[in-house]
Amino acid sequence: MKANAEQLVVGGEPRVDLLPDEIRALRRSSATRRALGLGVAAVLVLTIAGVGGSGLLAASASSRLRAAQNATTELLAQQGKYVEVRKVQDEIKTVEAAQKVGASTEIDWRDYLVKVQQTLPATVSLQTITIDSASPLVAYAQATAPLQGARVATLTISAHSPQLPQVPSWLDALRSLPGFVDAVPGSVTLDEQSGEYTVNITMHIDQDAYSKRFTGEGKK
Repeated sequence: MKANAEQLVVGGEPRVDLLPDEIRALRRSSATRRALGLGVAAVLVLTIAGVGGSGLLAASASSRLRAAQNATTELLAQQGKYVEVRKVQDEIKTVEAAQKVGASTEIDWRDYLVKVQQTLPATVSLQTITIDSASPLVAYAQATAPLQGARVATLTISAHSPQLPQVPSWLDALRSLPGFVDAVPGSVTLDEQSGEYTVNITMHIDQDAYSKRFTGEGKK
């Protein structure tokens, strides 16, 4: 028996293919064309879907861009409304800066002279006080003598007393004043007609006496 001989199937359904080979080949080619047509249609559908999706994305991006541009235009328009406000704010900053510069050498002399008054011995009364202080535009002249501290103001004090004033104790009391640098006693003279003594003291103070009103470090 040959190896490729057809096997005999007992009890099977009898089938006979009487179609010629040309018909069978035609059927196979038709099936192939249908499959190719379906594949082309699927590709076409996917392409159309992709193009449509890209168009939607582009339209959405364009819409967001227009919205952002409109928002920017609106913000710019609103900023234009506050130009005057910004000008005022800039002017306020300029004034504040000028205040800081102008008050950089400021001393509250009313308060300071009250403190000077409080240092006087019991029998001594102030007569005159001459003040020479620093300016924010001109540096204050410093001492030329060695071992003298830096100063920003000089007080020349003249006081009267019915008896010989206790100058050393007064000088010690002056040391408690803010910004005290030094105090130098001048002449002590007696007016024979009134019987009163006149004493002169020159006192120097430094930047610790500044009021610092606009720096946040001043008195609360």
